Amino acid sequence: MLYMIGLGLGDAKDITVKGLEVVRRCSRVYLETYTSVLTVGKEILEEFYERKLILADREEVEQEADNILKDADISDVAFLVVGDPFGATTHSDLILRATKLGIPYRVIHNASIMNAVGCCGLQLYKFGETVSIVFWTDTWRPESFFDKVKKNRQNGTHTLCLLGKCSAVSLESQGRKIYEPPRYMSVNQAAQQLLEIVQNQRIRGEEPAVTEETLCVGLARVGAEDQKIAAGTLQQMSTVDLGGPLHSLIITGGSLHPLEMEMLSLFTIPENSSESQSIGGL
Repeated sequence: MLYMIGLGLGDAKDITVKGLEVVRRCSRVYLETYTSVLTVGKEILEEFYERKLILADREEVEQEADNILKDADISDVAFLVVGDPFGATTHSDLILRATKLGIPYRVIHNASIMNAVGCCGLQLYKFGETVSIVFWTDTWRPESFFDKVKKNRQNGTHTLCLLGKCSAVSLESQGRKIYEPPRYMSVNQAAQQLLEIVQNQRIRGEEPAVTEETLCVGLARVGAEDQKIAAGTLQQMSTVDLGGPLHSLIITGGSLHPLEMEMLSLFTIPENSSESQSIGGL
């Protein structure tokens, strides 16, 4: 059996009881390392799970999935995913590969950022299509995702922005890529890129769906004990300091329910906040 097990968003103890029971009886346990990250390292997970973990990077999962699935038809293999197993399409591909090989699978779900963002008070059923914001380079500065933000705003729905991760390849060893430690985009970096897109649209004579005054919500380390939330304008988001990764940004859909407004008031950035304002734990 192939077990796809969600780990939740915080630390080692966020795994479900059912998931932990499965992990402890599997012959091999893989930890997917590229779509998200917990607040604790591999060693702490191994100590709590009482099992050795095999790290699986993007190349391993996408190009060498047969190694993960080897003998899963005669033994139990666990594939651990931060958040929920279906938070990335790659994990659906692994299930399809297993099915073609005649390997049964079982999914053990957990919390993911897709539903945990409700902690800020915005109502989940009022979210539209989720977008990803990637790190720009000198020669690659994509803006196409902004069309989805515009559509969400026109529909009165909020946009969850998943912020980019950059893992540079330092060298190749025996045919395998070796990645440098990743960089994770912060809320203020994402907001700065969004502000530039707004300006670019104005220069082209377009009416931007988002402005400097659009209400946004920044979230950091959702599910962890030091979780932080900040609500303010897009301009304020460009200077807010929410600490270490992982960060997410929500662009609100315009008209808010009174309960949403009341909840966001708990996290409002002070009007007189200085640049690089650090927000306390919320």
